This record gives sequence, structure tokens and C-alpha cells, in this order.
Amino acid sequence: MIDKIILHCSATREGQDIDIETIREWHIKDRGWRDVGYHYVVKLDGTVQAGRPVGKSGAHCKGENHNIGVCYIGGVDTDMQPKDTRTDEQKDALLELFKEIKEKHPDIKVYGHRDFARKACPSFDAKAEYEDL
Repeated sequence: MIDKIILHCSATREGQDIDIETIREWHIKDRGWRDVGYHYVVKLDGTVQAGRPVGKSGAHCKGENHNIGVCYIGGVDTDMQPKDTRTDEQKDALLELFKEIKEKHPDIKVYGHRDFARKACPSFDAKAEYEDL
């Protein structure tokens, strides 16, 4: 049962614009996965790109891959230290995406990757930010 959206960051430097194809390449070539691990990626300009189909297991959070994995581009400063680098466009796009997902999965809750692993990802407290969604 899908009951969580797990938010990630790409851990790319603030302002560095990449897309789902770059992440797909990392996941396939560097990690040996079949496809990009996320179901959605949100670019700096707020464009939402589809990854793995929802309903197909992702590769984004150990023990939670049956849930929906969303990744925003960014998440670290120029020194590669964790930082909430979301643009206003990303914030708007994430909120809209989460609302759309919630229409199909009314009981779904948003979490950060850090809620399930010893990581800073997504570099802010997603669970607290989206608890009223």
C-alpha cells in the first residue's frame, strides 16, 4: 500500500541545473539499477519530470521503495554542505505535485529521506513542512 511520499534532494550544488536524464544515468551506470530510482524529479524551474511509474517499486529509500519517491534538484550549498536550496518554483511545484498525489492516495503523508536513514536529505524537515497537507 502506498502511504508515504518520501522527498529527496539530488545533492547537487545550489543553482546547478540537472534533469531526470542525468539522474537516470547516475542510477543506471554508477549504481547498476534498471532505471532512475525516483517516481518524480522537480527541476529548478519547477518542471516536474516523471521517472518510474507510480505503482512500480522505486529505488530511493531502503524498506520504503513501494512508496512514492520525489527528488528536487539541489540540496547542498557550493561547499557541498546540506542546505535547503529549493527555488520558489520548486516549492510551488512540490506542493502542487503532493496535492495531486493526495487526490489518488488520500491518507498519504510526506516524509524526508532523513526520516528513514542517517542522512541530511532533503536538507530540511519535510515531514514538519508538509504535515498539514
